[in-house]
Amino acid sequence: MSSPDVATRPEPNPVGPAVDLEQAEAAIVEHYPRLVRIGYLVLPPSLGRNRRVLTAHSLTQRALPRGRTPGEVTAVPAPRGQRQADPGYAYVRMRVLRSALEAGLPLQRKAWPKRAQLPPLLPQVWGLRLFPRSGGADELALDQRLSALSGPARAAYVLRGLERLPDADVRKVLEAAGVEDPHAALAEADGVEAMYALLDSPEFDPCSLQARPPDLMRRRQHAKAALAAAAAALVCGALLGLPGDGWGPDGAAAPAYAKNPAAEAALDPGQLAKAGPQDWRRSARTDFSVWPARGALTGDQELLRRALAVWARPGESVQVSATPGTPAGAPPGPARLLYAGEVDQARVVLLYDGLRIVRYAEPKEGTSGAALDFARVDGADPAGSGALVVGRTDGNVRYLTAPWVQGATVRDLLKPDAEPVALHRSADGVTDPFASPAQARDCRTWKALELRDTATTRLMADLGELAPAHLTAGRPEAPREVTGGPARASWARTACLLPAVRAHGVRSVNSWAYANQRLPEANGTATWVCTRAETWQGSGSRVLAQFQAPGKATGAIAAKAQDSPACGVRDPRVVAGVLWKSRGGNWYVVAAGSRQITSLATSGGVQGKATGNLLAVRAKKGARAELTGRLGDGARVDALH
Repeated sequence: MSSPDVATRPEPNPVGPAVDLEQAEAAIVEHYPRLVRIGYLVLPPSLGRNRRVLTAHSLTQRALPRGRTPGEVTAVPAPRGQRQADPGYAYVRMRVLRSALEAGLPLQRKAWPKRAQLPPLLPQVWGLRLFPRSGGADELALDQRLSALSGPARAAYVLRGLERLPDADVRKVLEAAGVEDPHAALAEADGVEAMYALLDSPEFDPCSLQARPPDLMRRRQHAKAALAAAAAALVCGALLGLPGDGWGPDGAAAPAYAKNPAAEAALDPGQLAKAGPQDWRRSARTDFSVWPARGALTGDQELLRRALAVWARPGESVQVSATPGTPAGAPPGPARLLYAGEVDQARVVLLYDGLRIVRYAEPKEGTSGAALDFARVDGADPAGSGALVVGRTDGNVRYLTAPWVQGATVRDLLKPDAEPVALHRSADGVTDPFASPAQARDCRTWKALELRDTATTRLMADLGELAPAHLTAGRPEAPREVTGGPARASWARTACLLPAVRAHGVRSVNSWAYANQRLPEANGTATWVCTRAETWQGSGSRVLAQFQAPGKATGAIAAKAQDSPACGVRDPRVVAGVLWKSRGGNWYVVAAGSRQITSLATSGGVQGKATGNLLAVRAKKGARAELTGRLGDGARVDALH
């Protein structure tokens, strides 16, 4: 089926109220972020993100009608919904769609280009590249799928997902925007999974931007070239007057970046370090530095050259993401090759520079839509270097496992009594795909990767980054692997809280059941759990205190903190409390501290105290109280907050 295209016929005249200049201007001002987002999503990805951002703003700002009196502009149907019921919004949206679709038309030799096909005159930004904030793996996958659609099909997908229009109204809007075959556009859009909620993510928000410098070397070279002709005669005359050899214009400075030996070595695929297949057996270290180079494309010099070049100078069309605290700059020297091969519909290269894992991915056909991901992994131990994400497709994830991993299984954290499912791995150590919880919209299942080597079995969770997080259980000073029944049962009620620490550069997550409390009125026994997520960068740790009431599948968050030492090796203590309602309808403040706590007290809206590390005090609905604990030496411990 051929892809639908935008017609060059005059704008249609569907039935609807006329829109004057004031109505259109008011709609643009009120709904500007929404209109710019629509334009950005429909514009062809081949423009690059910087130009797409500027063009989307330009199209929206130029969406005013040409006439200045009612009746001089084309009316469009008013779709459903409170926002779309405004004919002014419907009209300017149609204008934005039409211009965005025209921007994707090929230039004709015998015809003048349309205004939307040219670079925008306004707005203009000099000396900076602008692009939306990077999203997660699902946003990147959706962007790649949308880039493979025709312009009308992208418009149909956006109208369905972002505007929530039924197909009948989508066809009307596409016809008003000049699409020849709206039915074909809808049929083509059916080929992309309905991940509509992602269209509202920051990945596709051209009003919330990041700024990066352009190619500074190229800009400097252009500036030098402009001055070279004017200075040539003077330079030649000065050189003729020098007696013998003299200093160059830059004195004793090293050559420019493009000629710097260290920089050239970092971009030379022939200089990549590669460990041997058995080096990890002889090495005193057990981390990424001893991973052998694996994959069918480790000898593809052109692929490796592209990966290194994009790493050093990612273009505007490259989707770049980095975990918090991870620098996204060029390699400092020759990196280590871990993997190069085909994964699903992409060619993937994994590199390691001693600080970061870098994943480069490009489509099998062409190099447009390339992605570059950075993850900090310095100081990785055997657990932290057990696996890396090598690919994500359709909500599934594939891992490249470490050479010392002897077996891999998939375990559903929400089913602690169920047996794990065997996971097949290729000869290179790449696993079969399985459902990833990293971008799940609900928590009906939470599948984790279980890795087995000669010493132990480790549980790893995908939190949307290249390196999965290591899950443990037990006291902060002596965490254990999640292998026993009690540890799995505790994680079954904790797993659904993991999205709170997703995409934060998390290295490990420990779940510590620090107290059990018999609830008033014979309501059973509750468990208090402190969950701490440590990050690769050291700072930015997250701490969650949970109240796991009897009969509840998931614990309730009683308190949370960031960059707190609580529940960690430095401060293995915690105090937390909640306002709880018994089955009899009575309200209590219930609280618990770790075993070092010798007394608890509440003040403010609820007054009470108890000896030991447990407290239950009658309260009223909505009461607010301040909770404190005391150690054996009288030192005060504030509640986690």
